[in-house]
Amino acid sequence: MDRSTNSHAATRTGQVMEAIRRRMASRALAPGDKLPSIRGFAATMGVSPSTVVEAYDRLAAEGVIRSRPGSGFYLSGATPPLALAEVEPRLDRAIDPFWVSRQSLDAGAGMLKPGCGWLPADWMPNDLIRRAIRGLARADDAVLADYAGTRGSLALRRLLARQFAAEGVEAGADQILLTGSGTQAIDLVCRFLLRPGDTALVDDPCYFNFQALLRAHQVRIVGVPHTSNGPDPAAFAQALSAHRPRLYITNSALHNPTGATISPQTAHRLLHEAAAHDLVIVEDDIFAPFEPEPSPRLAALDGLRQVIRIGSFSKALSASVRCGYIAARPDWIEGLVDLQVATTFGGPSPVVAGLVLATLSDGSYRKHMEGLRRRLARRRLEVAAELATLGIRPWLMPRGGFYLWCRLPDGLDAAEVARRALRDDVVLAPGNVFSLSQSASDFLRFNVAQMGDPRIPDALARAMAGA
Repeated sequence: MDRSTNSHAATRTGQVMEAIRRRMASRALAPGDKLPSIRGFAATMGVSPSTVVEAYDRLAAEGVIRSRPGSGFYLSGATPPLALAEVEPRLDRAIDPFWVSRQSLDAGAGMLKPGCGWLPADWMPNDLIRRAIRGLARADDAVLADYAGTRGSLALRRLLARQFAAEGVEAGADQILLTGSGTQAIDLVCRFLLRPGDTALVDDPCYFNFQALLRAHQVRIVGVPHTSNGPDPAAFAQALSAHRPRLYITNSALHNPTGATISPQTAHRLLHEAAAHDLVIVEDDIFAPFEPEPSPRLAALDGLRQVIRIGSFSKALSASVRCGYIAARPDWIEGLVDLQVATTFGGPSPVVAGLVLATLSDGSYRKHMEGLRRRLARRRLEVAAELATLGIRPWLMPRGGFYLWCRLPDGLDAAEVARRALRDDVVLAPGNVFSLSQSASDFLRFNVAQMGDPRIPDALARAMAGA
């Protein structure tokens, strides 16, 4: 056999070994599991049985697997840590959702962040928070030193129950669980309802961390095209029939990233299909405070039977004061309470809950939000006009919030534009990080509140010219 033949055989052996390692990393193979038969895996990989024998022998020599004569090969030792990047294909690692998050979270003082997902610090109700902190300094020692109860602050849960009732969502304080953040709320729901191998639905496009969390729970993800009125009803029904998902996660109001709001007709059709297929819907309502007028809520229409409502205060109050919530059926709340005790030993800090309660109860907070909604309405129009001079146009004009989902001109690739903009210390959010089907390559999501620096349009123009 010549050298090229030997090299090709070695490459195929390495491919078989790497396939086994990927299964270990994704938890498809756990310690003690039996490996596929030599002939069966050879057929799967499209190689000869002798290649699989050589791969298995090498893995056995490394101590990764062990042979049981007459039985086959089994995985031995500890399973390697789960690497999220290896669970799914590395579509474009340079600008994947983790890249966007890391660039935004770790950005230095000189970085500009029109792609990030929060308001500038000077747009937030900081004076109200400072006043609440001064009040907490006089609180009982227990507030400053003790663990929270298993459901979190009763006073804050009662306040949330009153707010929900005004929106048509009937949920007593016993149906509300406070969590460490909105992300933790989703994580707890996934732990409670999903098992590895289950299927979950997301919008396409959707908030990219929905995808990241579901991948961490090792579930299969199916996307449903999102329209200006919510998820496409026909595609939603087809996905339920074809894939039998357990869970669907969405933003009904001021959808991230598109800014769309679900219509009453679409909401009713979704709930009808969900009931017929025993689907649980998780409605992330984090952008509710930014709506000028309340819109249809799946949780209100459903009465919290098949819908779980989650949210947090990081967008409207403070990302530094982390506190989220879950509103659901009483029996589900009981199970979620146990999970939260097991994973974080109770609800969010009494100090954090006290800050949130004091700020939301302050009469000035309502005035702050009214002014913030007006300010954002002006900025959406101003930024849309600025972007239009570059040939960038919004997919729709949202009713509220701070996102514009925009299409680039002339088929430009948003990923390449984002790479080039980073050279000018500008962090952008390219469309495909939000798209499961990778069908948003010519879209960017802009945060209008983060677009105030006059350097951004020039940096964007240079990035587009070089892309």
